[in-house]
Amino acid sequence: MLYRRLGKSGLKVSEFSFGAWVTFAKQVDTGAAASLIGTAYDAGVNFFDNAEGYESGAAEQVMGDAIKQLGLKRDTYAVSTKVFWGGEGPMNKGLSRKHIVDACHAGLKRLGVDYLDLYYCHRPDVTTPIEETVSAMHNLVTQGKILYWGTSEWSAQQLTEAYAVARQYNMTPPTMEQPQYNMFTREKVEGDYRPLYDLMGLGTTIWSPLASGLLTGKYNDGIPADSRANLPGYEWLKENFESDAGKARINKVKALAKLADEAGMPIHHMALLWCLCNPNVSTVILGASKESQLKDNLKALDSRDKLTGELIEKIETILDNKPAEPQTF
Repeated sequence: MLYRRLGKSGLKVSEFSFGAWVTFAKQVDTGAAASLIGTAYDAGVNFFDNAEGYESGAAEQVMGDAIKQLGLKRDTYAVSTKVFWGGEGPMNKGLSRKHIVDACHAGLKRLGVDYLDLYYCHRPDVTTPIEETVSAMHNLVTQGKILYWGTSEWSAQQLTEAYAVARQYNMTPPTMEQPQYNMFTREKVEGDYRPLYDLMGLGTTIWSPLASGLLTGKYNDGIPADSRANLPGYEWLKENFESDAGKARINKVKALAKLADEAGMPIHHMALLWCLCNPNVSTVILGASKESQLKDNLKALDSRDKLTGELIEKIETILDNKPAEPQTF
């Protein structure tokens, strides 16, 4: 395992990290979570990702209980949560100062920690002034309740506004963004955010590196009964795979799988390593409900030397979706 700086900050996070989305408190209980976190930790993973919106906070509770059960030293790992979807009440969602503070306190309690290493605005809130959101995050930093704050799935313009407000009022700017990034979803990370890496020193903690399992190849011949696409609440994923665009992607996955096989690795290892080839990716968040699945994904690092420049060029030929270079004037 190698480690990368979270943007321009001094925090060094593992290339692969581990997240709770979909699995914790839905497919995984505390005992299984402890086994998964322990496996990741022993492999060098030092960042564990969560959110108040994951199973209505139950995922945070499971992760906190699992970490306590393992007895991990607090100075050896970083933990995150996100604020936006805390409930149905008018004060239980969004990015108002009140909800940001309430969600932070609830997350600290459920995760069983005294501070959050990373705290994200899970989505932009157009109904709350950006000054209020930035100020609330800054205050939590100065109080020692969070160390770094960031965003998830914000636009480049929204990030720029937050950064400008922070600089104008001498407050803490966002350090990281958590966007979806994989071979089929590239526009934000490689296009929209491109000016922000130097301007803001923005780090990225990317999610869905395997495109919700599409890049494992397991959907090449239909949707398996035990797959994520058949979970209650994930009907949208099944519809995506069965759409015309989804079928076109599956055809590309088949070509990529053949290419990966020729290179001597499975397609999902190639897809994970492809994400790491981007120097603006701080960490790739893995998700798994089974220990064998997690160990297999971590093993991708053994093949990092196989992802040559020539192989990347062949991948790009198949994908044919590289974002255009920004215009210069």
